[in-house]
Amino acid sequence: MSIGPSSRRDRFMESKRISVSKKRQITIPQKYFDKLNIGEEVECIMTDSEIVIRPVRQETEFAEEILKDLIAKGYQGDQLLDEFRQTRAKIRPAIKRMIEEAELVANDHKGSGDDKMKEIFSDLED
Repeated sequence: MSIGPSSRRDRFMESKRISVSKKRQITIPQKYFDKLNIGEEVECIMTDSEIVIRPVRQETEFAEEILKDLIAKGYQGDQLLDEFRQTRAKIRPAIKRMIEEAELVANDHKGSGDDKMKEIFSDLED
């Protein structure tokens, strides 16, 4: 039996009520902090009805794939390093464009974009 993106997400969902200080600060529960391997930064995303806080995944997660691809294309030495830097710099803008495109598609279908973004990024959250 295949589990779709929303079913898979619901299966691992856990909820906890957190107090907000007078300075609008929250404390991430230790269990969540450890499980998600949160580093020095989190990304805060606002949708129409919710705030999503998730760990910032450094581009180093993509580094190995980028290097494999560039090596397969025959790059070496300084040329490899230059191409790696150029390719790595394109990752964040590309992801931002994907999110914007997903929101546009969802809005065309009278949605907020959340469902499409969840579909696109569901494999990254496992």
